[in-house]
Amino acid sequence: MNTDTASAAHIRQLERMVLAMPMARTLGLRFKRIAPGEVEVEIPVQEGFTFRPGQLQATAVFAVADFAAVAAAGSLLAPGWINATVDATLKLVAPAQGALLRARGRVISAGKLLTVCAADVYAVNAEGEEALCATLLGTARNIDTAAASASRPH
Repeated sequence: MNTDTASAAHIRQLERMVLAMPMARTLGLRFKRIAPGEVEVEIPVQEGFTFRPGQLQATAVFAVADFAAVAAAGSLLAPGWINATVDATLKLVAPAQGALLRARGRVISAGKLLTVCAADVYAVNAEGEEALCATLLGTARNIDTAAASASRPH
């Protein structure tokens, strides 16, 4: 995995947090690249996620796009902050079929409270050729974990 110029500790923490999610593990999510404001992830095409042989259901396409976009947003957060999806729209533009799906997430506009992010999803065949199959525009809510835990009643 390529981490470019982001802090190695921050990258490991982001990857650990995402891969701790049961959905990420179920999908077989793998990080391929993390840089400030950019993330590339992949999932293998699995029969259990298809609605007909070899073609992934939109749910799996949405999930890999969401993981890429929101992880890209998370790559810009300061230590002690996390984020979560609050809104996302997926546009399917071609069948999601092949050996794997590759999603490239990026930050569109980073704010203190909300970050607008996006991802393009590519179906990758056995030869490694990519074909765009979906694009996602999302919004992530940025959460200061220290402030959030301090405001909870004890």
